[in-house]
Amino acid sequence: MTDAPMLAFDADDTLWHNESFFALTEEAFGQLLAPYADPKALKERLTQTERRNLGVFGYGVKGYTLSMLETAIEVTEGAVPASVLQALLDLGKEMMAHPVTLLDGVGDVLEDLARHYPLMLITKGDLFHQEDKVARSGLADLFSAVEIVSEKDVPTYARVFGRHGVAPDRLAMIGNSLKSDVLPILEVGGWGVHIPYHLTWAHEAAPEPLGHPRYVRLADIRDVPDWVGAQFPL
Repeated sequence: MTDAPMLAFDADDTLWHNESFFALTEEAFGQLLAPYADPKALKERLTQTERRNLGVFGYGVKGYTLSMLETAIEVTEGAVPASVLQALLDLGKEMMAHPVTLLDGVGDVLEDLARHYPLMLITKGDLFHQEDKVARSGLADLFSAVEIVSEKDVPTYARVFGRHGVAPDRLAMIGNSLKSDVLPILEVGGWGVHIPYHLTWAHEAAPEPLGHPRYVRLADIRDVPDWVGAQFPL
């Protein structure tokens, strides 16, 4: 195991906007299906369908689009017009092609950190779409490793960090999700650095591990360099 600290970053809603696009699509979904279902009930049905399909389709826009189609068919008892189904497919395609918009300060922070520490990107979701977003982000060259995984849990993190020879006490995972980016890392033995995003997908909700000695909550990614410098001094 190397003694050099590793800084691992989540991608969606940590480095670039993501959930806000899902929220806009969900709003359009509700408008398309408004003649058939109450918006609140429709949202709950879609969330239930997404949860049910995670084990089949995994995370990402493609699985979300299929879940919208399935929900539309269910709530209309098969009467949904083909034009609505086509509109839902178009929404999915728009999400796949949406520009990658970095959060404020991300580029400068990563460039600064990359001069002193090895950086890793760990993101979950559809391989094709995540690879495309990483490439379009303009950040790829700043990372010594990019890991696109199907799930972020203890076995996955242990396998990733073991393969890269990183000791748990010399790593920090920085991300917006307590469930995916913080809690498993604390269990592995690393530092979990939480930077909340203003929207959180229901599936990512989890209790905040207040009082845990390796848990850190920061308000902004621009606060990361100061924390890293104090925790892992050069």
